[in-house]
Amino acid sequence: MDQPKFAPGFRISMRDILAIVLGAVATASMAPVDRWLSLSIAFVTLHFFLFCNVFRIPRLPELIWAAVFLSLAASAIFFSAITWPLVYLLSAAVTLVLVPWEMRRPSYHGVGWRLFNPRLPDWWRTSRGG
Repeated sequence: MDQPKFAPGFRISMRDILAIVLGAVATASMAPVDRWLSLSIAFVTLHFFLFCNVFRIPRLPELIWAAVFLSLAASAIFFSAITWPLVYLLSAAVTLVLVPWEMRRPSYHGVGWRLFNPRLPDWWRTSRGG
């Protein structure tokens, strides 16, 4: 089995572009029906892009963010317990905690890795057994 190539920093693939385009189409399609749900699609698509392509954070923090967002959105949709602006504000606050937290890890390999994690090449070699 081939070892993954060391390629830190920003990345984008055709699959990522497809997901972004589909998110944009879904956002535009939903806008006339429900502007808050439309904004949710855009918000989640933006976070997909930030987490997967810009900051490249691991799966667990992505899932934590998704669980928080879904819980807050369900509270807004089903119970009217909170407003949509609060859903976005609290979800963005979670982003502002998770991203810097992940940028401090020795495995951080997203945008700015040379500044925030200059020892990444050493970590990569050690973690890959080479």
